[in-house]
Amino acid sequence: MNHRAALAALGASTFVYVTAETIPIGLLPEMARDLNVTEASIGLLVTSYAVVAGLTSIPLTAVTMRFPRRALIAGTVAAFAISQFAAALAPTFALVVIARLLCALAHGVFWATIAPIAARLVPPGQGGRAIALVFLGNSLAIVLGVPLGTALGQWLGWRVVLTILAVVGAICVAALFATLPVLSGETTKAGIKTAFLVLRDRSLFAICATTAVLMIGLFAAYTYLAPLVRRDAGLEGTALSALLLGFGVAGLFGNWIIGRWVDRSPGRLLATLIAVMVVALAALVPVLGPVPTVVAVLAWGAAMTATPIILQAAVLRVAPATGDAASAVYVVAFQIGIGGGSLLGERFVSAGWLGWLPLLAAVLAGAALVIVRASRTAFPAVLPIETREPVPAP
Repeated sequence: MNHRAALAALGASTFVYVTAETIPIGLLPEMARDLNVTEASIGLLVTSYAVVAGLTSIPLTAVTMRFPRRALIAGTVAAFAISQFAAALAPTFALVVIARLLCALAHGVFWATIAPIAARLVPPGQGGRAIALVFLGNSLAIVLGVPLGTALGQWLGWRVVLTILAVVGAICVAALFATLPVLSGETTKAGIKTAFLVLRDRSLFAICATTAVLMIGLFAAYTYLAPLVRRDAGLEGTALSALLLGFGVAGLFGNWIIGRWVDRSPGRLLATLIAVMVVALAALVPVLGPVPTVVAVLAWGAAMTATPIILQAAVLRVAPATGDAASAVYVVAFQIGIGGGSLLGERFVSAGWLGWLPLLAAVLAGAALVIVRASRTAFPAVLPIETREPVPAP
């Protein structure tokens, strides 16, 4: 079986998942007007999604650890496609929320299993690069999915965008069945207790703490990127779509760079990326005009999109024998970051403190940088040659 085709199918699946999860950010005004709610309420679509995904990731991953991997990952994408179609047809905001939450139930399992599956598809010593290839779908979602979805939603309506995502999701299900080999689930008696016990590993705890603190700050600001750039640079409509495209292109470049070096100098790379985000976010606090705003947003995009590759590869490196359980805990930390950040952002926006969101993000990113610098076992500056890439799960 051609592992590149299988990795491409996995990458396409991450593309639609990330696009759908974040599309409300680009379509805040359109969705708010159509559903007769505030923009802050649409931002809560991201929060509620993340809360459900975070709460269910560990128990659902534990329950499904023995399921065949191909059927499991395809099932989570099928649930995604059904939920998007249901949301596209939903006449009220409450029903849109319910439809998205159905997808959130599958979200945690999807992200907990996709990186271990990618690592198992390739020979030993190539796991990190395989994860980077799959995570290109994340970057392409920001490069193409969100800006194109935003532009299409402004033209034809957000419901059309969700319908298209549902169709693409169905195609991904067929591609996964066609390209993935039959992979068994965990053979050990793993369960919810195992998922929690892995946190006793100080290195994994440091990775999850870094993820949660960093993402809370980033998503507090990123969820309200549209009104932020409207305030700072007067960008909306087509100009906003162009900036979102630039954000994603910068992230794609960052992804490519990290994919080449993630298994060599993870600590140095992660510290550098976070430092770039601190500077970029701090630059967005004052209203400096279009050019400085665009430069800061592009720098932020390059660093933010590449960061999860280092974090996910670190999880498999420090917990190679319990990849699914460790990844489930990591997903929870990530969802705490997304949900907590978007909720915190909503509170700031509702209180009229939109302009303070970049400062909040910069401060929390600085705190994450302190954790990284203090956790040399989780994020070594340079990896020994024999451990430079995660070992695939047996």
